[in-house]
Amino acid sequence: MARRRTLTANQRAGGPAPSALLQALKRSGPLTIRELAQNLGITYEAVRQQTAELRRTGWVTGASAAASVSKPGPASRRYRLSAAAEHLFPKHYDALSAELVQQILESFGGQGVVEILGRMTEARVRRWAPLLQSLSVKQKLKALCSLYEDKDAYMEVEWQDGAPALIERNCPFLNVALAHPAICSVSINTLERLLGCTVVRERRFQAGHGRCVFRVRLDQPRPQSETFTLEP
Repeated sequence: MARRRTLTANQRAGGPAPSALLQALKRSGPLTIRELAQNLGITYEAVRQQTAELRRTGWVTGASAAASVSKPGPASRRYRLSAAAEHLFPKHYDALSAELVQQILESFGGQGVVEILGRMTEARVRRWAPLLQSLSVKQKLKALCSLYEDKDAYMEVEWQDGAPALIERNCPFLNVALAHPAICSVSINTLERLLGCTVVRERRFQAGHGRCVFRVRLDQPRPQSETFTLEP
């Protein structure tokens, strides 16, 4: 099944603003086509066509029966933004996440942050380990290109002198990682646990390299007893 196209925060920042119809639904929805036409100052037919297209693309959906008028029919049907369309409007997930990390740091100190990051690593290992079982190293690396996002178009495997590297060119939590680089230790520890060897980040977004390069040292096994550690 094809995944519905959703926009990232960066795409929203650089792309066009939501259409006037979507903005009207955001401010005043759910609305009928006639109400939208009056709100926007355009014809009923123009709104009908736009609504039909926005429903096909997944940005608009029919409202619940409770939001509709008592007499059912096409003219009385109300429309609202879909859950996917909510992401077209400004959100501040990065700022909230960075603030949460800062509050944890101030309230529980560095050790508290390390404990939470360790738990995050454990959760990722539990989720990924069964998927990688019985795979070869090359197959594991290919699968781990989806560590951040399913079928991540910006993660690739590169081999250099027999040492592979996972290269991520689109950090999905970049702003949080810039404010709190310790977050990146979750990725390193997760990769080390899943691959059973040392992983070193040779390039990083925080240093202005425009990517993160996780070099996998296949000749340096990671002790199974080793606990979560912060990146140097």
